[in-house]
Amino acid sequence: MRITRRLEFDAGHRIPDHRSQCRNLHGHRYVLDITLQGATVDEAGSPERGMVMDFADIKALANTHLVALWDHAFLVYAGDTAVVDFLATLPGHKTVVIDRIPTVENLVALAFETLAPVYDGHYGRDLRLVQVRLYETPNCWADAGPLCG
Repeated sequence: MRITRRLEFDAGHRIPDHRSQCRNLHGHRYVLDITLQGATVDEAGSPERGMVMDFADIKALANTHLVALWDHAFLVYAGDTAVVDFLATLPGHKTVVIDRIPTVENLVALAFETLAPVYDGHYGRDLRLVQVRLYETPNCWADAGPLCG
């Protein structure tokens, strides 16, 4: 059985070498789809009986490990030193420095790498994260997971 939980957050970024407007500082309303696979719980008395995982728990774990960290932050590549240095001059600014250029492809890969250990085998069950989809705009997204290559 597969289930998906959708979350949304806002974040800024820039693609330093982009040939168009994305080289400028800008932001997006990102949409994150988290898809889990596993058997439904069949333990008598379990509050998750009949579920793969409670959607509230999926949300809580994603918020703790990723969404709350990225929401209303500027996601900046460590190698984009001029922007890293500039953001450091803004007192209290929420900056997340990452090891890759923050394209939607790289961000979804990072999201999958971050969340897979959080969900895989949760509660000791055969549960695993099979896909993360990240929408940068309503018409543009990328997928990451073991089946995505």
